[in-house]
Amino acid sequence: MSLTHLRRGTVVATVTAAALAGGGLAGTAAAAPAAEPQPDFTLTLLHANDLESALLPVTLEDGGTYGGADRFVELIRQQQIAALTGQRAEGMAKKRGVVTISAGDNFLPGPQLAASEDSGRPIYDATAFNAARFDVSIPGNHDFDLGPDFFAEWIGDLRPQTTIVSSNLGFEDEPALLARVEDGTIVTSHVVRERGEQIGFIGLTTPDLPRLTSSRGVTVDPDLAEIANAQAAAYEAAGVDKVVLVSHLQDIDNEVALAAQLSGVDVIVGGGGHELLADEGDPVVPDGTDVHGSYPLTPTDADGEVVPVVTTAALYSYVGRLVVTFDAAGELLVVHDEASRVIPVAAQGPDAVAPNYAVNRQVVRPVEQYVADLAEQVVATSEVDLNGIRNDVRSRETNLGNLATDALLAAGRREAAALGVTTPVVALQNGGGIRNAAVIPAGEITALDTYTVLPFSNFVGVAPAMPVETFVAGVEHGLSGDVTGGILQPAGSFAQAAGYRVSYDPAQEAGSRIVDLVLDDGTVLVADGVPTGALETISVATIDFLLRGGDGYPFDGVEFTVLPVTYQEALETYLVEDLGGVVTAADYPVGGEGRITPVA
Repeated sequence: MSLTHLRRGTVVATVTAAALAGGGLAGTAAAAPAAEPQPDFTLTLLHANDLESALLPVTLEDGGTYGGADRFVELIRQQQIAALTGQRAEGMAKKRGVVTISAGDNFLPGPQLAASEDSGRPIYDATAFNAARFDVSIPGNHDFDLGPDFFAEWIGDLRPQTTIVSSNLGFEDEPALLARVEDGTIVTSHVVRERGEQIGFIGLTTPDLPRLTSSRGVTVDPDLAEIANAQAAAYEAAGVDKVVLVSHLQDIDNEVALAAQLSGVDVIVGGGGHELLADEGDPVVPDGTDVHGSYPLTPTDADGEVVPVVTTAALYSYVGRLVVTFDAAGELLVVHDEASRVIPVAAQGPDAVAPNYAVNRQVVRPVEQYVADLAEQVVATSEVDLNGIRNDVRSRETNLGNLATDALLAAGRREAAALGVTTPVVALQNGGGIRNAAVIPAGEITALDTYTVLPFSNFVGVAPAMPVETFVAGVEHGLSGDVTGGILQPAGSFAQAAGYRVSYDPAQEAGSRIVDLVLDDGTVLVADGVPTGALETISVATIDFLLRGGDGYPFDGVEFTVLPVTYQEALETYLVEDLGGVVTAADYPVGGEGRITPVA
């Protein structure tokens, strides 16, 4: 796609004022047309996002295989070489460069990340990341799931050539990350030099970071447009005439909206939303992912200039390849449509690639063995199918939701006394924290299943004296999703319940849907939509993520104690010790037992 006709300041011809007036000076020649801008530098941006510790390949029901860190690395290395040595298409410059970018969420708690804990080696995710030779990365929300200290450890395992660019986060209150700032690994801006050309990078992370993860003392500046525009202007003043914004805003539509407020940014590489951008005829992974839009998206900025916006689907499944050409003044002339697309990490088809041997040996094989060992560790058996389907746990009571929330309550009761904390009487778990997205069939439950169901680094927390009105507001928030056709729609904030029963009217406005709320001991907190005042405070067990206001819960500011147990550990312990290794159909019937009930 040629952008010349959309660029600010494009001059087709120069005409004198006298000529416009119909006059002209004798002997004055007509003004010559301005020279057409010429290709000077072709830049290939190879990019990925939301890798999320999906180090192992996935095999589909039809036997097809895709993903895996080993094939991803082999593919991205091939593309790095091709960007500099491959045949030049029409409109490309002789001078070429390539930069490899990650738009955040480089790892995710779960069994594949846990494989690194006792390995005695660098973090496997960092080993794969290094092998892919990423030049630039930014922080995503999941990069803080294990806390700032683990993020700093992961950064410490990266090769020196990788720079973390973070233009809107502050690390002054996090010593481990501050040390990375002081040694130059984390920077607010970064210039990559390719073939004598300077490409300036800006890195922005979602302002919702504290509500999405365990970012602790990391501060967030939410004024993204102001930050980006100020840095772009600083680059221009310093003679850096090509600017790439890398952002992790949770939804590529947020990047598109931000583009309209920007000036001086040439390209945006986004992450966090897992969207697949592709054009008709492009090979894609046959995993059922819908195509969100064309590659690239082409919004215009505050000056009316086109800004290509790209992202890829997640989990080592694609490498994005955006090829653009600039003129000598740093103006973006062309997005090379034929060369630009996402490339699936596949073992079959036109883009098939073999695994990288070193990554297969150093990363994939040991992680496979660790996960295989977890899959052999049977921790319980179930008499009933356990429903963890994504949209179900995010919109209604399910028996797996009940099981996970009961585990929180049991852990809170088990640990509270030792810490001198009031024993909790209720618990809630956001459906977005239940991640297996499937039904666990009746039969054996393994240690691997507990990780798959509850993969994050959330710790169990107890708020021993939460005001009842705050708890009720939290239950309301868990029922505040959109309603279509009288049915509550899926939302990650939906609250699975333990220790209480709630009925709600989806026809009412969000925040006013509770009809009745009754504790298991019979205490009525809400009757016919009206708080009873039966209690002033209540001890609540949940995950620390929610107690810090994550997923929009109104608990931020309430005093709480974090217990030394993750929610995955709580589930495994509950299955083994509290249930004696047996999940009965009587205790956990299909469809739940009426803890959360919509009323007409």
